[in-house]
Amino acid sequence: MSSSFEKYQKKRLISSYFSVVLSTTLVLFLLGILGLLVLNTKKVADYYKEKIAVTVYLKDSAKDVEIKQLQKTLALAEYTKSAEYVSKETAAANLTADIGEDFVEYLGENPLLNSLDVYINSKFVTGEQLEAIAAEISEKNFVKEVSFDKPLVAKLNANIKRIGFGILIACVFFAFVAALLINSSIRLSVYAKRFTIKTMQMVGATKGFIRKPFIWNSIKMGIIAAILALAGMAGVLYYVNKSLPQLQLANDKILIGSVFAGILVIGILITLVSSFFATQRFLNLRTDQLYY
Repeated sequence: MSSSFEKYQKKRLISSYFSVVLSTTLVLFLLGILGLLVLNTKKVADYYKEKIAVTVYLKDSAKDVEIKQLQKTLALAEYTKSAEYVSKETAAANLTADIGEDFVEYLGENPLLNSLDVYINSKFVTGEQLEAIAAEISEKNFVKEVSFDKPLVAKLNANIKRIGFGILIACVFFAFVAALLINSSIRLSVYAKRFTIKTMQMVGATKGFIRKPFIWNSIKMGIIAAILALAGMAGVLYYVNKSLPQLQLANDKILIGSVFAGILVIGILITLVSSFFATQRFLNLRTDQLYY
């Protein structure tokens, strides 16, 4: 009879430990992914911002030396990421490929202009700064027109702010939920051994002596959960980096290392603090309260 009860208690204990590790792993994994998203939001936003081009249309009278000089000047400008020359023939070929029809043959001439596509550094991609850049370039007498997609720029900046704020709120919310879930799981595992705690206390064991093995077990579970969560994060990061290599998410080793180290520390701290307060609660209970 005693042997069956001990087996039952052992199964319950293993089950409670498993639930603690599983729940802690899930919340740490979610927190880690959100942390990576928050820290990489700027990198992703910069990538898409730098895909926006300011197009400088050149007059047919523009000389080659003037075009090359302008391209060189723009390439060296603080606000420029790159400047590419697009001849009218190349532009016509690209447009023909897009619309699926040779419009030059239909019109009898190529109405397009030679141009420079100027890709701007992300910190300058705002409506006001692009307007100022366009006005500066337009002062050249061989420049016919300077244009960029104003609605796209406005929408991109608005969406980046909205997404960044949303991810930050989600991160705070899930951090709070994570603390609650881990705390509840650890309290349940300690609850399963409440009679053992009270028995040790009744035979004269100090609170620190009783609390020590519970805290150490919780820390070990926190480390195991953090390692499992980090393995999952590494898998997700590898997949995303392989699918979207242009974002270069895995290149910043210091940032990734900081997030991974943070998740490990959070896993240890939350389990340690939760275990401390959970054991403290049962240490302070009267014997008759253990049944409720």
